[in-house]
Amino acid sequence: MYKKILTAINEHLNSEVTARYAMRLAKTIGAKFYTCFIAEKGMSTMSIGRAEEAMKRIFIDAEKMEIESESITETGDPARKIHEIVNHEGIDVVFASTRKEDVERRFYAGTTARRLSINLPCSVALVRVVHGGRIHPKDILVPLKARITNVEERAYFTAKIAHAFESNVLLFHAPEPISRFFHGEIHLTPLEWEKKLPKDISSFMEHLQRYRVIHTGKSVPGKIGKTIAIEAFSKRHDLIIMGASERSLFSRFLRGNPVEEVLRDTPCDLIILRPRHSNNSNKL
Repeated sequence: MYKKILTAINEHLNSEVTARYAMRLAKTIGAKFYTCFIAEKGMSTMSIGRAEEAMKRIFIDAEKMEIESESITETGDPARKIHEIVNHEGIDVVFASTRKEDVERRFYAGTTARRLSINLPCSVALVRVVHGGRIHPKDILVPLKARITNVEERAYFTAKIAHAFESNVLLFHAPEPISRFFHGEIHLTPLEWEKKLPKDISSFMEHLQRYRVIHTGKSVPGKIGKTIAIEAFSKRHDLIIMGASERSLFSRFLRGNPVEEVLRDTPCDLIILRPRHSNNSNKL
């Protein structure tokens, strides 16, 4: 599904860590790996130097891993330039690190991360780095809603990240507390999930099984964002992979945004995937 992966590098360590997630994914699926650095107007010489050094380190490591790679350096507005690169190179997915303002601002208002997630024609993986020195997730938490868009791509992304790091996967569902089926914490085997949980979750599991990904299921009713963060903290998960919120702005004001809640409270690294590939668009 992904033949070309682009990661955005800047002067911050988070972007280099993000690039290493993208690089390992590229190695696993045999994709071409692109790095780009966009120097913004007014950027200090020191910041430019840090970003360029990060680009060099990533490029050298990609060569050592025998990954086909290419580095691109431009000047201008990062979101606009990355959009141009995506169109020109035919990029399938862009990895970008979140910054401090992405965590602090509601709805990512005005941030580069928000602009990339909304405007790019390809899939976008936004990465919140919590543990900069640990990029080997052994236990991945995957929150799932009853209705999942782009099931195939989300399962593909999860499976390939799991393969890249030889990780175990826990599928986590936080239904509304008023649900008649869920009463307290419930642990389910893959077979039980297929029989009792919503169709989209069962479909997600079927795809993981095709990729031979070790996974289990768990359901805990409660407030979604808080419940996910507590689960990640209490069970010491290394990485969370979840989909970008599709709630309307009005709904966000009324009910909150679980993705933003997890973005603020996550105790481990977090990847927020906004998929753009339609189901059945490729044979996985």
